[in-house]
Amino acid sequence: MYTSRGVDAITFVVPVKDVLWFDLGKKVENRIRELADELVSWLSNAEGRERRLIFHTFSTTGWLDRPYLIERIKGCIVDSGGDPELNPKVWAAGFTAALLKKRNTVVVPSSKNVEPSTDKNKSNVQEKDPLIVEALVFAVLERMFSFLFKLPAVNQRLMEIIHHLSENQPPCPQLYLYSTADKVIPYRSVESFIEQQKLKGRDVWSYNFGSSPHVDHYRAFPDVYTSQ
Repeated sequence: MYTSRGVDAITFVVPVKDVLWFDLGKKVENRIRELADELVSWLSNAEGRERRLIFHTFSTTGWLDRPYLIERIKGCIVDSGGDPELNPKVWAAGFTAALLKKRNTVVVPSSKNVEPSTDKNKSNVQEKDPLIVEALVFAVLERMFSFLFKLPAVNQRLMEIIHHLSENQPPCPQLYLYSTADKVIPYRSVESFIEQQKLKGRDVWSYNFGSSPHVDHYRAFPDVYTSQ
């Protein structure tokens, strides 16, 4: 989408295993710092040209916390993101979708609807009913995140990130692309975050695709997506 228009693009993908590893995301933080250093170097070697950055993020509102970078960010595009709350259900739904590599929505069950599978039927559960596998993965991840968010060190680090993303955003236009049908990030949370940013005087734009699933808006509506 960007390279076809002559825009230099860098793709930064974080594997799920790196986030859920024993170091609780520290490996990812190191990779982000390395990327930030590379971007600073790229901006510094502009050879007389004025270089600017556009951040296009998916399912998050993050960018790199470097003053030299922030002042050169021209715009932020947030696809299926904008919920800064530490909600175990939201995090579990997002990681379930990533782990199962699903485009469609994630089932968010209540705990009483999830029954443990026995050894006898465990091997064919996924073949007979993928929704059961999805529900089980969600239930495990929800419990895990509920536990992790209560750990002082983890909670403090995440709250610092959330505060930065909510209060210290770069002074550039923001575009939020989301949908009512998103079952991972609640659309009302996105709209609430958008209103908060407007109250802070930010230049905010948004588009609700209505029916497309989480991070699937471009695939569902390519023409509308690129026109935004």
